[in-house]
Amino acid sequence: MGELVDKIKGNVNELVGKAKEAIGEHNHDDKLTAEGEAQQVEGKGQQMKGSVKGALGDNI
Repeated sequence: MGELVDKIKGNVNELVGKAKEAIGEHNHDDKLTAEGEAQQVEGKGQQMKGSVKGALGDNI
């Protein structure tokens, strides 16, 4: 179950990060753009964590 939760959290973080990045670029807000990029990286990390859990089992 942890695999699915991590993947969902990762997808949500990526989507929110993309939205923040787009809004930041539109408003010329470098801080918000950077925050969005960082959140996307965090989301990709969570998805990777979910993939690893799926391959090795949830009890890692």
